[in-house]
Amino acid sequence: MPPVPPVPFPQPSLAAAVQAPPGPLELLVTYLPMAMILLVAWLLLYRPERERVMRQRELLAGLKKNDRVLTSSGIYGTIANVDRDADRVLLRVDDSANVKIAVTLSSVVRVLSDRADGDAGGGDT
Repeated sequence: MPPVPPVPFPQPSLAAAVQAPPGPLELLVTYLPMAMILLVAWLLLYRPERERVMRQRELLAGLKKNDRVLTSSGIYGTIANVDRDADRVLLRVDDSANVKIAVTLSSVVRVLSDRADGDAGGGDT
């Protein structure tokens, strides 16, 4: 039997090996979904958190003596003294026994209005 000549592998043509750079439309289609995901993440996560932090800073900057407040641990009290340098607030929690406690400034989460104090009494409206 005569030897079988080897079958040459098809060589890719030079035109197929050199591709044209992607056009602007192809780049837009490629990166648009990624940009949309980043935009949605910013709108849903970062922006609301930043607004919440700004409201908390404004609340803490506006604290003054005799404000009724609620702390993050659930303690209701009236501010007796605000010491911003030491990051501390002195709360009067019981007027009859003159009980005062010191908490950090950042533990104040809400300033209560007079109307909220009346609603806390448990009356039907």
